[in-house]
Amino acid sequence: MLTVDAARTHLLVIDFQARLMPAIHDSGAVVQNAHHLLSAARRLKLPITFTEQNPRGLGSTLPALAPEPGETVLHKMTFDACRTPEARAHLAGECDLVVIGCEAHVCLLQTVLGLLSDGRRVYVVADAIGSRMEENRRAALGRMARHGAEVVTTEMVLFEWLASADHPDFRGVLDLIK
Repeated sequence: MLTVDAARTHLLVIDFQARLMPAIHDSGAVVQNAHHLLSAARRLKLPITFTEQNPRGLGSTLPALAPEPGETVLHKMTFDACRTPEARAHLAGECDLVVIGCEAHVCLLQTVLGLLSDGRRVYVVADAIGSRMEENRRAALGRMARHGAEVVTTEMVLFEWLASADHPDFRGVLDLIK
């Protein structure tokens, strides 16, 4: 299946950290789209994992996107989360990964390339990732796509997770983006 299937999806939220976000280009829109995806994933009861790069230096996840009970937070020093044994073990499996976060050209890029190297299907949400400079975000998107990542948008993911206007959560998810 080429669409994002909610039954196979794991949402991976990379490094939306308090000290990093003020420097991210268009961070308000990136955080808003991340919030929409997190809200929908929670409503649909999808697994969600957060990473935090060097949390002592960059702080924890933004309060607006904070993990809820039962959601995993993986601390890492490696830019590629797959190079941290705990993260690699936690992300192992057959599910597809929908990836959002920062910085697009560093931790997000390296993690996506690591997941692709492991044979995983990865969907990168273009409007829910950011870098300090827009040129770096665009270059990262191109590189990830060339290596096999599917580049999607927030609304693509939301409507593909629902698959039908008959979905019982259709109205609730639709309200997120109105």
